[in-house]
Amino acid sequence: MERGNIKMVNYRVAVVGATGAVGREMIRMLEDRSFPVESIKFLASERSVGQKLKYKGAEVAVELLTRDSGKGLDIALFSAGSDVSKEFAPFFAADGCFVIDNSSAWRMDKDVPLIVPEVNPYDLKKDKKIIANPNCSTIQMVVALKPLHDFAKIKRVIVSTYQSVSGAGQKGINELIEQTKAWAEGETIPSANKFQYQIAFNLIPQIDVFTENGYTKEEMKMTNETKKIMGDNSIEVSATCVRVPVFRSHSESVWIETEKPLSPTQAKELLLKANGIQLLDDPKTKKYPTPLFAENMQTTYIGRIRSDISTKNNALTFWIVSDNLLKGAALNAVQIAETLAIVELV
Repeated sequence: MERGNIKMVNYRVAVVGATGAVGREMIRMLEDRSFPVESIKFLASERSVGQKLKYKGAEVAVELLTRDSGKGLDIALFSAGSDVSKEFAPFFAADGCFVIDNSSAWRMDKDVPLIVPEVNPYDLKKDKKIIANPNCSTIQMVVALKPLHDFAKIKRVIVSTYQSVSGAGQKGINELIEQTKAWAEGETIPSANKFQYQIAFNLIPQIDVFTENGYTKEEMKMTNETKKIMGDNSIEVSATCVRVPVFRSHSESVWIETEKPLSPTQAKELLLKANGIQLLDDPKTKKYPTPLFAENMQTTYIGRIRSDISTKNNALTFWIVSDNLLKGAALNAVQIAETLAIVELV
């Protein structure tokens, strides 16, 4: 499915949570990717009503989100948090509007498709009006796993993430800025507010709250969402999610065990053919992806592909980097909208 196959039909679109970090990126992605928009609404809570945001050079005033806001719309991109999604998404869906939701509210609902277009576009259905956008760290991983799984069947995944502060929203970004600025100016570093500990010059091995099994919710999202998106509950996933003092782009160190042998060369050939992926893998020239390289890019980058020398089992390890606000959120949501248009569901 290619974007060039979108029929020349224009859609009535809304962005819910338009003034937030991801909402603004959704607007930018709709514009940058030339999604066929007939009309666009920006919706948010009362405190944001009246703000003006630009779309294709024109200023659009933010309107109040209500239960009737979905009337007359074709697609609504939600990025306003789980509580808002749980309250308003069913009303939009009842009015015939497709809701592409960036929160965790619907991801594990058995009746809601959880979509990464490069992986499982076939899970989209005309009668499934609410569509979940997966967790940012899950999205970039499954884009890499899919071609490898199709060839060699992945049995097990062990992943450690290095997640930027933008994953915690604007407050996370501000906290890193303020703490770093204070350190550079020789002032007392402000106490942690958004994060559990000081994030400047530090790593925090906790994202979200801990569950009874000792894993955090973020780590369990990667486990459960991977199985659902890949359509294979037999894949075992163990994640350790770490917040790092990087503004934008998540990085992941991934180890996989496969049923069939899979060499680094074969893996590279498979990934080179896959949609949405670019290989940066030449150790001799220090060619590998970094968060700064991936910032503002609409691609998932993979490098450091190598066999695991600690085992004789079929195991590979590699490095993934992607912009968490784009492929990890806004871009993936817009790609879902594009897929709806391509397969003529909307």
